[in-house]
Amino acid sequence: MEDFFQGYKGQALEVLKKYNSRVWGKVIINTTRGEFRGTILPRAENDDDKHIVIKIDTGYNIGIDIFTITTMKETGYFKASYKIPEKEFPFSANLPNVKLFGTGGTIASRLDYRTGAVIPAFSPGELYGAVPELADICNLTTEKLFAVFSENMGPEQYKALAIAIGKEIENGIDGIIIGHGTDTLSHTAAALTFMVQDSPVPIVLVGSQRSSDRPSSDAALNLMHACLTAGHSDIAEVMVCMFGPTSDEYGFLHRG
Repeated sequence: MEDFFQGYKGQALEVLKKYNSRVWGKVIINTTRGEFRGTILPRAENDDDKHIVIKIDTGYNIGIDIFTITTMKETGYFKASYKIPEKEFPFSANLPNVKLFGTGGTIASRLDYRTGAVIPAFSPGELYGAVPELADICNLTTEKLFAVFSENMGPEQYKALAIAIGKEIENGIDGIIIGHGTDTLSHTAAALTFMVQDSPVPIVLVGSQRSSDRPSSDAALNLMHACLTAGHSDIAEVMVCMFGPTSDEYGFLHRG
């Protein structure tokens, strides 16, 4: 059964039901502050129930306080459709083996081409389909440990990551990458530095400042640099890999 109210709960959910409006619906919302037109977007599990989020025509997302809404009318509906291809990663005996753990965040995002909404939830394999250059750098395998916003990462997730890293090291992996949202990426890197000591392999956390649906995104380049570091360097410690200048000519490695 299709969920027409993805992530909405409490009072915000009641407002949507009151006005017969759905997630992905095109709406006209009149408020005490003016009129707003756009597409209703999903909300995350831990978001509040006091706002309805829409993508307006300029491409920006805005939150509307439900207590300011006077009327809401749905004028159309466009069900989300995901068009990022997933590509099986090839294997080469001459390349190092690298494991990518997915946690969510900007480097692992999905675009709905009709609405323009970006959703931080998809299998890492879809990103590989968009960055075929990775196959020339390493043999990459994936495991999605979580699908959470980085602000929801905490000790429970740090522990799970450390355990997963330890298992891969025991299995003889050459390097490890962790895809992570940028908001708390440095927190996770610091925690893992203390939790995974004397690592024999590189452990690289990577994210992106610009969403992977944008032509100017740094996601692909950051992931390529992370694969190079994890698979070909001798820097056996926890690191953060991100882009350098705005021209994306090179990246930086930061100690965890």
